[in-house]
Amino acid sequence: MTTLTKMAPLLERLFALSDAARPVFSGVPAAERDRLMRSKTEYLELYGHLRDFPLAVSRETGALLYMLARGQGARTIVEFGTSFGISTLHLAAALRDNGGGRLITTEFEPFKAERAQEHLMAGGVSDLVEIRLGDALQTLAADLPETIDLVLLDGAKALYPEILGLLESRLRSGALIVADNADYAPDYLERVRSTANGYLSVPFAEDVELSMRL
Repeated sequence: MTTLTKMAPLLERLFALSDAARPVFSGVPAAERDRLMRSKTEYLELYGHLRDFPLAVSRETGALLYMLARGQGARTIVEFGTSFGISTLHLAAALRDNGGGRLITTEFEPFKAERAQEHLMAGGVSDLVEIRLGDALQTLAADLPETIDLVLLDGAKALYPEILGLLESRLRSGALIVADNADYAPDYLERVRSTANGYLSVPFAEDVELSMRL
């Protein structure tokens, strides 16, 4: 039995809570929603207003994360955007089944970080995960693994290029980067879709970009 299988009841409960949450941008005009999602200056205020919402990856993306991390034998993973820890659980499960490793994840909202820690403990993988509290532009600027096997970008979309820049020198050849809702980060997509920048990249499903460091 895999760690992910053991976590299934916990994950199903968390996904159900996410499904039951009211739409994050209900009542917000589409143009204003897009502006906020692309803003490089209002993200702290925006995500502060969303402190009570899980903002979870889909079930399919969660499974993809586990499969990618497990399939490449990942031992070092960095996640931008912990939220309540649903994606973190999938990644940590892969680390456990790979024989161990280190997952650094970052969340600036204390309430969410506390909830995520509770869920990681319930899933039996808290020993593999370091939650860094604060703005990822600071928390991911130092003390990173020598090499990184896999990255998940699922925080403020406008910061994807900046976060990638912080991690890029540590990405090993063949490292994978999964960017959720990457359609809100056109600068990021332009960067990773150019082999001249050292990446091979393809869209996956409707809102995920899967890239490899060449």
